[in-house]
Amino acid sequence: MLAKNKGFIFDLDGVIVDSTEIHSEVWKRYLEPFGIDSSGIRERMHGRRNDEIVRDLFGDGLSEEAIHAHGAAKEALYREMMLPQLERRLVPGIREFLARYEEIPMAVASNAEPANVSAIVEGAGLRRWFRAVVDGHQVDRPKPWPDVYCKAAKLLGVDSEDCIVFEDSAAGVEAARRAGARVVGIATTCSQLAGVDLMVRDFLDSELERWIAAALRNR
Repeated sequence: MLAKNKGFIFDLDGVIVDSTEIHSEVWKRYLEPFGIDSSGIRERMHGRRNDEIVRDLFGDGLSEEAIHAHGAAKEALYREMMLPQLERRLVPGIREFLARYEEIPMAVASNAEPANVSAIVEGAGLRRWFRAVVDGHQVDRPKPWPDVYCKAAKLLGVDSEDCIVFEDSAAGVEAARRAGARVVGIATTCSQLAGVDLMVRDFLDSELERWIAAALRNR
């Protein structure tokens, strides 16, 4: 099963953990005291880094310190709500998938806040499978720029063109494509994603194993 010079790179939210519902609810609760309309929050937050979301919601007049403070406060609420239910929020089959392909270099590459990435990956006991973890603060440009995937591939010691990326957002798919990677879409948030090589429900989807076998053999 070992494929030399190949790599698997996983987004976090919507790929490793099904978190969209909780992020949406937390943003609504956080914004309410400020009197900020949270309608459409799911679409406004999906696939974006926190600084972008905060600017969108609060306006462009905030200082960098204020942007960071809002983001940090919201994410603290998110972790408080997510961690007690983390195990049942993991995307079905992710743990078994990681164990099955543990000989292939694997990384996490996410726009998420460092504390969230650490809390999920460590809290779920998944860290041992990842040779690299890249969060949204380790690169200058977030998805849809390819930087986070290029950095993850470099840390794995493989070319980004030889990686398979697992994504759930349009911005993430675009980032992976710009990096030259092949992309598997995970339908936790969107039932369809343009530009993916394969769309699956989760990591238990029988089509995924067949596609992975062919992809590792042919590239």
